[in-house]
Amino acid sequence: MTQRKKKRWENQELTAIGRREARTAFYEDSFSRISLNGKWQFLYLDAPELSPAGFEAPGAKEGWDTIDVPSVWQLRGYGQMHYTDVLYLFPVNPPYVPTENPTGIYKKSICLDQEWLKNDTILKFHGVDSAFDVWVNGEHAGYGKISRLPSEFDITSYIKEGENDITVRVYRWSDGTYLEDQDMWWMSGIYRDVELINEPKQAVLDCQVGASLDDDMETGLFSVDLTFKQSEARGSWMLSYEGEEVKTGTFETKEGTVHVQEKLPNVHRWTAETPHLYDLLVTLGDDTIRVRPGFRRIEIRDQQFLVNGQAILLNGANHHDYDPEEGRTVSYEKVKEDLLLMKQHNINAVRCSHYPANEYFYDLCDEYGLYVIDEADLECHGFEWTGNYRWISDDPSWKHAYVERSIRMVKRDRNHPCIIMWSMGNESSFGCNFRSTAEEIRKLDPTRLIHYEGDFEAEVTDVYSTMYTRIKGMKQIGESEMKGNKPHVLCEYGHAMGNGPGGLKAYQNLFRKYKRLQGGFIWEWYDHGIRAEKDGEIYYNYGGCYGDFPTNGNFCIDGVLMPDRTPSPALLEYKQVIAPVEITKVAGSRTKIEIKNHYDFLSLDQVVLYWSLEENGKAIQEGNIETLSALPHEAEQVEIPLTVFAVKKNTDYYLRIRVCQKYETNYAPARHEIAMKQFDLGIRQDELEVRIPQEELEVTEENGILTVKNPRICAKFHTVFGNLVSLERDGKMYLTQGPVMNLYRATIDNDMYKKDDWMNKYFIQKGSEQTESFSWEKKGGAAVITMEKYFGCLNQSWGFHCTYVYTVYSGGQVKVQLTGKTIQNGKEEPEFLPRIGVVMKAAGSLQKTAWYGLGPQENYPDSKEAVSMGVYESTVDGMGTNYVFPQENGHREQVKWFAISDGDQALLCRMPEGLGMNLANYTDESLEKARHPHEIERSGDVIIHLDFQHSGLGSNSCGEEQLPEYKVKRQDFSMTFTLEITKACQAAEETTRQYLD
Repeated sequence: MTQRKKKRWENQELTAIGRREARTAFYEDSFSRISLNGKWQFLYLDAPELSPAGFEAPGAKEGWDTIDVPSVWQLRGYGQMHYTDVLYLFPVNPPYVPTENPTGIYKKSICLDQEWLKNDTILKFHGVDSAFDVWVNGEHAGYGKISRLPSEFDITSYIKEGENDITVRVYRWSDGTYLEDQDMWWMSGIYRDVELINEPKQAVLDCQVGASLDDDMETGLFSVDLTFKQSEARGSWMLSYEGEEVKTGTFETKEGTVHVQEKLPNVHRWTAETPHLYDLLVTLGDDTIRVRPGFRRIEIRDQQFLVNGQAILLNGANHHDYDPEEGRTVSYEKVKEDLLLMKQHNINAVRCSHYPANEYFYDLCDEYGLYVIDEADLECHGFEWTGNYRWISDDPSWKHAYVERSIRMVKRDRNHPCIIMWSMGNESSFGCNFRSTAEEIRKLDPTRLIHYEGDFEAEVTDVYSTMYTRIKGMKQIGESEMKGNKPHVLCEYGHAMGNGPGGLKAYQNLFRKYKRLQGGFIWEWYDHGIRAEKDGEIYYNYGGCYGDFPTNGNFCIDGVLMPDRTPSPALLEYKQVIAPVEITKVAGSRTKIEIKNHYDFLSLDQVVLYWSLEENGKAIQEGNIETLSALPHEAEQVEIPLTVFAVKKNTDYYLRIRVCQKYETNYAPARHEIAMKQFDLGIRQDELEVRIPQEELEVTEENGILTVKNPRICAKFHTVFGNLVSLERDGKMYLTQGPVMNLYRATIDNDMYKKDDWMNKYFIQKGSEQTESFSWEKKGGAAVITMEKYFGCLNQSWGFHCTYVYTVYSGGQVKVQLTGKTIQNGKEEPEFLPRIGVVMKAAGSLQKTAWYGLGPQENYPDSKEAVSMGVYESTVDGMGTNYVFPQENGHREQVKWFAISDGDQALLCRMPEGLGMNLANYTDESLEKARHPHEIERSGDVIIHLDFQHSGLGSNSCGEEQLPEYKVKRQDFSMTFTLEITKACQAAEETTRQYLD
């Protein structure tokens, strides 16, 4: 059998030709640069072997296209857009890749003058996917791999004065692709910046800074290791803090390296809460480099990892490079905006999932204060599906390929104080190559922790890491000494796909209870939708929208930030769940509040407490308290100075507490809200009034329709089908279909493992009512209509016996009382139901909304930390959340009344006990059917859902189901609500009137 000849891009042991040794990314240097970003000539081919003769030769090529650099070529019209979570897009035959290997040849000309040629020329690619060759003026100058790390080539010997030709041939597939099977769009090309660096003949090549702390946690242990291009070097260094000199020194060497070591008393310490940075300036001749060290110490003690002697809790997010129009090509401005949003939403940690970020990402994390798990560009998840997950992870011939991915990352990023852990990769099983990698990382940098979730036994890692561990499992980890009793990190949890996640508070409670559980990272930051437009409407594509198969569909739409950078309700929820200040009411007191400080380093003298007394959602008293002082992990109590006030009848009173920044920070202004909580004061004066009889109700029955009316109301009932047909006034219809029992909600992504049973076994979307009896009577000036019904779903033995009692009052109100008794005549039934409630329809002209309940944004039983009781206004469309993939949305809990109006007249619904509520311009069926928002078929009516109970969200698309307390069980229930037609401007006032029956 003939051995297949390896091509350059099919040789895992060949990781580079001519590429420089990895080195640190300086914060700044004085070297001249020329950006090569912009238009390049471009030729797209089906395979490298099809490259035209002489393509590498200097000169423009006739017939070639142009392409932007940086960019991914799939978003410039070349090749196939494709998304998979796990699968490789070709047969698994490492290190070989398909012969059909899409290839892009890039060509650019650059003019260099004699002054430039006095120094060396370094060609730097910050990111190329997946492997590439470089020619300069027709000469082969190098070859590189590892898509998400920079490659530098010294091309001094290839360039000349005048025009110079640079040609780059990029291969979509290479042996490196087997190590780059991350959950993301498959994209190719020169997707990060390209530049020429004019490096002096004598220059600092590398600068490794040590900035740790002595055992007293106050004395800085400062060291600098310099590497020079020439063996002889003489220069100086200066360390400063906020412009003030701290320490200076000179150096002279004939060996090409210099080591400096100092002890510095009383240094300012770096943490994510206190990101103090120093400046190190190294001068060599006329040239300088700048690095920004931060003094901090990382260690493990007593089951916990510590920063500066203090155990920390990671409230993190997983972060990919993403842009809705540019894919993996991201700008500095957008990355900065990402990190500012994280800080503003109480996130204190980022995991670079699943590859190193752009160099400036770490500069920003240093500056704003975010703990970082820096992760190697390594994932070979597709091997799991072959049944041989360890295939190359335990193959020594791949050792160098594995080790180099971590080592190059460490050498580039090790000066950044923000990085507290090195992660060797993601979802690649385990084997000898990870053992070797851990050993090499420790040789290079013993000051940080090593992470890798795939080391399931925590054999070589410093932390025990898991993903999507359920609550029960987390508790077991917290209470046990398993896996070497190492500290635990949940590197992925709370899968934020579509509507959700719910249940985050339960995780946070465990993190704060068990010292071994040191937090987690929400999956993930972004919805990875690709911007599209149809008929002027913007929407976002996901897997399968480009005809790509196989695909994981909308599994890439799983972030707390929507593609247009709008924070989702999930991000607002997460902010409150992880808030570093916890607000609780002291038991037995209406006005005493306890404030728990969950900061690890800051005391509460950095915050101010704002309070307000709210009357049905409107503030009637307010003030602030600026004297908080609790130390980290301590609590203090404060008395809210409410003054005497008149209690209005039938009105709720709440105390709202907001904890805000006292001072401006580099990520948010003063008064930026950190945490919010609202408490029911339990002060209520109920007053019932007697209904004043109005014009007598006329009751008639004709052709199966019972009509109850007077000048204030016209209610029609169907005597055969047993339902309220409509509610009218002055000839205008307000309610177009009365309440019908309903168990169904349009399924959310987190229902994906229940959807088939719900819809194809239990047919919850096929519910119907059967009329058993219909009767009516006049009683005390009102008409009382009673209907006995049976509700069940197609081919099911379980259901409900329902009694509807409608009381139509002469004043124009219709009171609805529904009781349901559960019935089971067989054995089969769903574990739980999406909801128990009713659905109604109102006139489509009623588009303005107001409600008193939890808001303003949507909320669910297991996701309502970020909302509060109040009176809110919106529109029917504004009540919804426009998820990339349409699904159940827009729910509000604890709604006591709502009104929908045309601006003049309103349909008002009052629910004394508070019910769940949805308002929408589409049915659940049309929502279920649509694949993009613009495909949702609009109804001519406003669809109203009122729920006795609504199940939570969970995160079961890739995580915990709804917790038991948030699952709606088949059960007896009762609901009461009252409908009436009133002036829109009087709706809120009308709700303060309560009647004796």
